[in-house]
Amino acid sequence: MPGAIMIEVEHGIEGEGQDRREVQVAQTLTVHHGALAYLLGINALRASEAAAVRIEDYAETLRGHRVLHLVGKGNKPATMPITVPVLRVLEACRGQRTTGALVLRPISGNPIDRRDAYRMVARIAKVAGIPRHISPHSLRHAAITNALDAGVPLRDAQILARHADPRTTEHYDRARGNLDRHGVHFLTAYVAGV
Repeated sequence: MPGAIMIEVEHGIEGEGQDRREVQVAQTLTVHHGALAYLLGINALRASEAAAVRIEDYAETLRGHRVLHLVGKGNKPATMPITVPVLRVLEACRGQRTTGALVLRPISGNPIDRRDAYRMVARIAKVAGIPRHISPHSLRHAAITNALDAGVPLRDAQILARHADPRTTEHYDRARGNLDRHGVHFLTAYVAGV
């Protein structure tokens, strides 16, 4: 559903016995809220990166993929694919515009900044009935964690997050304590020829 994104809300103490429930966070308040939620929660952009996205930044197609060009942390350029569901949300946000900032302040129509991204995410959380503080980084964190939970290899999740050090990405891996996915099972199956 365009404009909707799932994140995990965790309850419990520091990873012990956490109950997880997926909640729908961003039912489109405006197309701008939806686009911001997708940039943060699917493409794992940082708040400042999402606020800086311009329509021209995702106009190119490379090797059959629509791509988003951005300048990330440390002024590092990055290129990432945009999936069809994300593209639909971005295009709805763009409307008839062909240039300029993608995500605009809902009332004034001016480009958002990092502070606006925080306010918009807080509004999404409030409407969704999430009782705890949700920030743009919460959505980024959810994107990285959900990618790892979905079985995306650590190296690919690191590329998604644009982390320089894989140890940073490892902190998002909740499955490290999962005995069902422990490497010993895979090694035993490999050695046994199963």
